[in-house]
Amino acid sequence: MVKNEIRIKQWLKENRARGARLLQILVRENSTRGNESSTQAIIIEKCRQLGLILDIWEIGGNKLKNHPAFCCDRKSFDGNPNLVAVLKGLGGGKSIILNGHIDVVPVGDEMNWKHDPFSGEIECGRLYGRGATDMKGGNVALLMAIESLIANGIKLKGDVIFQSVIEEESGGAGTLAAVLRGYQADGAIIPEPTNMKIFPKQQGSMWFRITVKGRAAHGGTRYEGVSAIEKAVLVIQRLQQLEKDRNAMVSDPLFEKIPIPIPINIGKISSGEWPSSVPDTAILEGRMGVSPEETIQSAQTVMEECLQEMNEQDEWFIKNPVQIEWFGGRWIPGSLDSDHPLINELTRSFIEVKGDNPTIEASPWGTDGGILSSVGNTPTVVFGPGITETAHDANEHIVLEDMFAVSEIIALTLLSWCGTAEASNENK
Repeated sequence: MVKNEIRIKQWLKENRARGARLLQILVRENSTRGNESSTQAIIIEKCRQLGLILDIWEIGGNKLKNHPAFCCDRKSFDGNPNLVAVLKGLGGGKSIILNGHIDVVPVGDEMNWKHDPFSGEIECGRLYGRGATDMKGGNVALLMAIESLIANGIKLKGDVIFQSVIEEESGGAGTLAAVLRGYQADGAIIPEPTNMKIFPKQQGSMWFRITVKGRAAHGGTRYEGVSAIEKAVLVIQRLQQLEKDRNAMVSDPLFEKIPIPIPINIGKISSGEWPSSVPDTAILEGRMGVSPEETIQSAQTVMEECLQEMNEQDEWFIKNPVQIEWFGGRWIPGSLDSDHPLINELTRSFIEVKGDNPTIEASPWGTDGGILSSVGNTPTVVFGPGITETAHDANEHIVLEDMFAVSEIIALTLLSWCGTAEASNENK
């Protein structure tokens, strides 16, 4: 093993307790939407202590809000800044973005939690709390990797651009703001909760709202009306068929273990105001998955054409057409060749640390990777220590051993990707 790698491994082993403590402190801060500032302040101070070059700013402005990739209903970002912290390289090496989001989703019903959702409780090697796995544990792994280099006096040739952004859970405005501020690199890693799988491709997604019209009537003479609920059932059935048709065309082996690669999910239905009345309106809200090989716009067109076909074939819909609007969250799909040099370097580091080949799959959900790759022209891979199944769920937690392993894998990847000034003099 190379001298630098031995030093990194030893430092990370000796500083595990500090890493766990930092994650505890972060999880104990509620960084749900609009409340990111206190948690971000902790990250800022950590980066200041490491001597990184800091760029702290509040996102917003017309350049961001008028960009085609911007999708956010938040009225103000005031008081909740973005952070980019740069470990400047000596020159002559490849640069890399390490992108993590600081925002977390709401906790839901606290009665379903074993521990307080902001306790950071550690039990049997697992740290519990909202954001532990999605994705403050990934952020700590990044910071530990960077600190292991600095503590050992290792000088990289390429720049390491650490990003702690807001608004990922609502569409990626924070990462888009960083791209528009000029941050690009030769590669990027996002440590989302992948169960330590490597995701070269990420499914995109977007929210939709479908309005179905009926005709009101008394429930006792319901035959005088047209139930919007019954008509909505026809729409749901057609969307289920569309989902089957779209997924039948997916042949990418990275999706082999994902039962529904690009789902269409109905997440909310509202209709009717009175049990004894025939409802005259039904509203369906949901999420449409977008393949890594298609655009947001082309996927929207597919669904719009599907509904238009219904409008032209159903006698009721001819006069009362189904309407669709796109609103709320939207995540751009991302794709990277499985044999890209960044994937190869990450794989080599994984094997060195874990002693086995990593699992390489497509992501079942959207990330900020699509923004980094499509808007920022930065090749992006998603790889992190968190547990996919517990993200957004009650009793969210992370296995600390995985977080430490990922910190070492990323540190070794930084060595090989960015290059070191001493590389030519080291004995392997």
